[in-house]
Amino acid sequence: MSDAALLAHPARLRAANLARTLVCLGLLGVVVALLTLVFGRAGERIAVQMCVNVAAVVALGVFCGNTGTVSFGHGAFMAIGAYLSGILTMPASVQRSALPALPGFLAGHELSLWMALPVVALAGLVFAALSGAAIARLVGASAAIASLGLLIITHGVAVGAREITRGSQTFFGVPRVVDLPLAFGAAVAFIIVARAYRESAMGLFSRAARDDADAAAALGINPRRTRFVGWCLSGALCAVAGALYGHMLGAFSPASFYLSLVFAHIAMMIVGGMASVGGAVAGVIGVTLLQDGVRQFEGGGDLLGFALPAVFGLTTVALGLAILLVIWLRPMGLVGSFELGPGAGARIFDRITARTVPAASPPPVPDAILVAEGLSKSFAGVKAVVDMSFEAPTGRVTGLIGPNGAGKSTLVNLITRQYAADAGRTLLSGRDLGKISREAVARAGISRSFQNLRLFRGLTVYENVLVAALAAGHRGRDAAAVTLRELDAFDLGALAATRAEALPYGARKRLEVARSLVQDPAILLLDEPAAGMNPAETDDLADRLIRIRDTRGIGILLIDHDLRFVNRLSNWTVVMNRGTLIAQGRPEDVRADPAVIEAYIGRGRTAAAVAATEEETTPRQGVRQ
Repeated sequence: MSDAALLAHPARLRAANLARTLVCLGLLGVVVALLTLVFGRAGERIAVQMCVNVAAVVALGVFCGNTGTVSFGHGAFMAIGAYLSGILTMPASVQRSALPALPGFLAGHELSLWMALPVVALAGLVFAALSGAAIARLVGASAAIASLGLLIITHGVAVGAREITRGSQTFFGVPRVVDLPLAFGAAVAFIIVARAYRESAMGLFSRAARDDADAAAALGINPRRTRFVGWCLSGALCAVAGALYGHMLGAFSPASFYLSLVFAHIAMMIVGGMASVGGAVAGVIGVTLLQDGVRQFEGGGDLLGFALPAVFGLTTVALGLAILLVIWLRPMGLVGSFELGPGAGARIFDRITARTVPAASPPPVPDAILVAEGLSKSFAGVKAVVDMSFEAPTGRVTGLIGPNGAGKSTLVNLITRQYAADAGRTLLSGRDLGKISREAVARAGISRSFQNLRLFRGLTVYENVLVAALAAGHRGRDAAAVTLRELDAFDLGALAATRAEALPYGARKRLEVARSLVQDPAILLLDEPAAGMNPAETDDLADRLIRIRDTRGIGILLIDHDLRFVNRLSNWTVVMNRGTLIAQGRPEDVRADPAVIEAYIGRGRTAAAVAATEEETTPRQGVRQ
């Protein structure tokens, strides 16, 4: 196995990501060139504004696109960046007249824009860290409302801090130094940073947590941490974009960074597609051209021989209609979830997998044992699990069975700390899992699947497994190699470029198991992995799991209602009913246990079932005439 072969996969992926970045840059460059060539100075002004908006919307997308949370608070970062940069770069003579009460530590610096930008970025980062400590704890609508509160508070402070911002009056004297080369260069830099973050391990973790936070946590990813990192990076970039915006305007007020600007940037992001950097770029270009085109007729005019009346706010109406049409016809935006450019199609993955050597099967895991001691859990007084104790060692498939509502999935959630136990504890080779974080359970050697499929729908098959490999500590070519190993083990290589939500059901079930195995666990918890599969798919999955048990030596705790499937794999069976342990032992012994028969078929038929079982196992005697 050559190093070149091992490097082929990540190198080709980096090349594909570079190509997608170049497509974004090329699209922006072509539009900027056309504007300046066709419309001259007016087109250049539009191009400068477009490039600055690209920087701001791409910065906004670093958080919103990767976490799936819409933020209304990034106007606060832009305001901080604009005011701080304006103060640091303002000529001292103008500053003395415009801001006579400015605090001494801010006065008289007269820095160039290039020297002010690092200070602005640092200030944005600090403000993002302080605000993100609270906002990163929230998700969905709660986070969006909290970000809106941040914007309102910042706006109120800016209006009230007259000594620094001149209050609601115009803040003037800011050098207008943002020309087209600077604006375009900034847009290029922001696109590169956003693309690099999106394809980094942290960006992939963030997108996984966006799609399913519980599944991400089960892999060892901390969703709150991913949101915090995205918020901080996005805030620092937005502060720099705000500085550029301020130096483009030259004069502004707190209202310049309030709701109208924020909603415009969010609209650009939604129109293009929130989930990708290319979508942010396409959205800014489309909305800018639309608004400037419609603005020509806002004061009235002739269009194809028709006299148009003056309509105040026509650009806002046009933007609203554009958003409605995009949401109706293209709910994921003009670009959608995938990035612009090559690398998302199946052909490149065919070439990648053809030239990459998957990792060899890992050596057998060291001996370990999962022990549940007296686990109990109640929900609103309903006892879901009561004093459950059992063992699941490596090298053995332990079946966990019971009728619907027996508490099997709840027990697995207690073991993996998705739920906190009311009593009892879980040990892995003597280590108390109750004393570590939920995310650390995966790193301790326990991986799991879910009763209901919990795939990362917005990620490809390859990315679904890769994110688990990265969360387990694999990096670079090693992560790529172990990912391909599991894709091959479950015949998913040909589907590597397919988004998880587009897979057939059987492939989705195999993908979830592959994602769990790539972390090389000591104990694998499978919650109904064969549910919904046809008999052929069930038998195929059983063959694969037996092979994995024999070659890797891992322990498997298997939950399923298909008793034929469980009995084929299990060496030991644990039976639950109504949250309690009613039997455990060898499968053939458990099947004959009266308590187990009663749990499955009811008390009224238990005696007959036991008699039938005894008749099958007792020689027939002669019958007296």
